Amino acid sequence: MTYLFDETLRAQIGERLAAFPREALHEGTLKRAAVAITVVPHGTGAGFLLTRRAPRMNAHAGQWALPGGRADKGEDAVEAALRELREEIALDLDPAEVLGMLDDYPTRSGYLITPVVVWAADTSAMTPNPGEVQSIHPFALGELTRPDSPVFLTIPESDRPVIRLPLGEDHIHAPTAAVLYQFGEVGLRGRQTRVAELEQPVWAWR
Repeated sequence: MTYLFDETLRAQIGERLAAFPREALHEGTLKRAAVAITVVPHGTGAGFLLTRRAPRMNAHAGQWALPGGRADKGEDAVEAALRELREEIALDLDPAEVLGMLDDYPTRSGYLITPVVVWAADTSAMTPNPGEVQSIHPFALGELTRPDSPVFLTIPESDRPVIRLPLGEDHIHAPTAAVLYQFGEVGLRGRQTRVAELEQPVWAWR
């Protein structure tokens, strides 16, 4: 499905996120983090941004990721997500461009991720910070509503299903896959789907 990048889409996503009773978790042992699901113009329609992590990164180098990271002391999720967008890909957005938030997602590696959905009409100044980001990749929003997506796998290490999302000719795993799956379900389809129990592959537990 093709989604047009217009005010109708912006209003629709905002309304669906506002109506969604998001689950804010309070697990004191986990470190707070935020990621930005950034809706952008893409071709003749709308898309979202993913990055490839820089190869020099200590953790998960070269992997697909949403812009984001650990929240600084005193920051809320929105402030952290907007700061990470500036630092990682030089995208400076006003808080008025925030459309809403999704459920907190606890990771095996000790983070509690809050996904923040933002609208970015102008990405002309966008450029990767080479210390953190190898490259920036826009994908059509329709990738999140593909009929062959998501895929659920079983692993002997967990009784929870491992989620995998096809993306172009590649695929991504949780936590990024879980966050994007919920955005597709809630923001694009208007459903109330939870993802906290969706598992990560074992290599992402570190």
